[in-house]
Formats: sequence, C-alpha cells, structure tokens
Amino acid sequence: MNAWQNIYSSFDVVAFSIFGFNIYWYSLMYILALFSGLFIGKYFAKKYNFSMNSLMLDSYFIWVEIGVILGARLGYILIYDDNTLWYLSHPWQIFNPFNAQGEFVGIRGMSFHGAVIGFFIASILFCKKYKANLWEYLDLTALSVPLAYTFGRIGNFLNQELFGRATDVPWGIYVNGVLRHPSQLYEAFFEGICVFILIFIARKFQKFKGELIILYIAFYSLARFLCEFYREPDAHIGFLSFGLTMGQILSLVLVFLSFSIFSYLRLKRKA
Repeated sequence: MNAWQNIYSSFDVVAFSIFGFNIYWYSLMYILALFSGLFIGKYFAKKYNFSMNSLMLDSYFIWVEIGVILGARLGYILIYDDNTLWYLSHPWQIFNPFNAQGEFVGIRGMSFHGAVIGFFIASILFCKKYKANLWEYLDLTALSVPLAYTFGRIGNFLNQELFGRATDVPWGIYVNGVLRHPSQLYEAFFEGICVFILIFIARKFQKFKGELIILYIAFYSLARFLCEFYREPDAHIGFLSFGLTMGQILSLVLVFLSFSIFSYLRLKRKA
C-alpha cells in the first residue's frame, strides 16, 4: 500500500519523447478514448441494427471530435480559467501548445460541460447536412461514450491533475506531502463504467429515440455531482453556493434539464 500511496513520486507523466517533443500518458489515454469510442460505436451500430453505416460513422466521428475539442477548450476558458479576458483578447493562444519559453507543453484545460455543448452543435450540423436522424446518432453515442470516457479519467490520474480532497483512507495518494483521494479513478469507475451499465440496461426498455442520450446526460451528471465531493475544487474558484463546486452546480443544471426533457417526451409519447 505504501508503494501505491507514493506512486506519484516515481511515476513520470511523460510516456516517451520523439524528435524533442514529449508525449504524455494523458495524450495517449485521450487518443485511446477517442478510438475506443468509435470502435464501440461501430460494434453497437451493427449489433443493434442502427441505420447508419461504417462510413457515415467515420464522418460523424470527425465532426463531433472537432466539436468536442472546440467546446471543451472554450468551455474551460470561459468557465474555469482565471485568464478568460486575456484569452478572449488573444484568441490565437487558446490552442497554443507552447509556453512562454517556447517549450512544447501541449494543450491543458478541458471542460466536460463545454464538450457537451460542442458535441451537440456538431451533431445537429452533421445530421442537418446529411439529413440523418439526430436522435439515433445521439442514442448510439450514449452507448459508445461511457467506457471510452473511462480512459480519459485514467489519463487525468496519470497526468497528476484534478486531485482529490485530503483524506486518511489507506488507498489515498500522496500529492505534495498530502494524502488525497484518487478522485480521478472514482470518476473513471462511476462516470464511465457504472454509467455504461445503466445505459446498457436502459436500452432494453427504451421507448423512444433520444431516450438513451437524455439518460446518459442525467446519469453522468449525477455521478459527477457525487464524485465531486471527493475532488478538490479549482483553487481559483473554490467552493460556491451551499458549499458546492462549479462542476457540481453545472451537473445539477444538466440533471434538471435532462430529466425535464425526459419527462416531457415520455408524456408527449403517451398523449
């Protein structure tokens, strides 16, 4: 257990270097998340007879990935970053992977809630262009994303970021001399694996198209809200109303919206 608690003291966030550029474990996990999501989507599309073919899924994947990256980065800048005004006046710096010293450090700071907005915008534009059924693509996404998302949270853990709150549990991780919850792994399990299981079960009882994506947002947001009790809030934001974090407040908003839409569509279907 001692080796586990001190894992960060001996673990290098850089997986390897190539041509002078450092390749981080986080980047590898992010890439693994992207392509595993595409693979899982193609598997379920074929298994459950979704209407789209493999080529359409490839195209959709490109569209939504652009939307997710743009949304996640812009969402972080607008919601979490304390240099928002500077970025807005220097927009070319938002995706600059080099620091002030000219060193390649990659792009850090991505918001899930911003990614959700970017994803939906990209999905709407894609389905409008190709005259595809938006809700069917969204439901397939609900089945595909959770397990892939797990790799992203593991990437946060390997990148030594988004630390948990101070604790005395024996499985805690030392961060700068303070024992903390490995909250990134909690999120990987509950927001990824557990949410997938719930969506997979819900598919068997699905009553209308669009039901799975609405449930996914609700289940994820609820899991995120609970996991945030073990995650250290952003230092420059801290705790907000009622002792909640920004992530918890945004998650509650999504839970309310998703269940409101779900209830409305259920009642509309019965009517």
